[in-house]
Amino acid sequence: MTRLFGGFGPGFYAAYERVFPLEKGYRQRQDLYNLYHLLNHLNLFGEGYLRQSLNLINRLLAAV
Repeated sequence: MTRLFGGFGPGFYAAYERVFPLEKGYRQRQDLYNLYHLLNHLNLFGEGYLRQSLNLINRLLAAV
């Protein structure tokens, strides 16, 4: 979720991955993980998150 709404700088992610290496295939699953949070924001805060949610869904569907 740290990458979903702007994220942190590259130093944060480099330090994080030194301590907790990402599992194989994480980059491919990252959009799916973020979709949960976008749909939750859509549910809680309304249609301001609709376009971003649909774009992510379409990107995920295009990958399969």
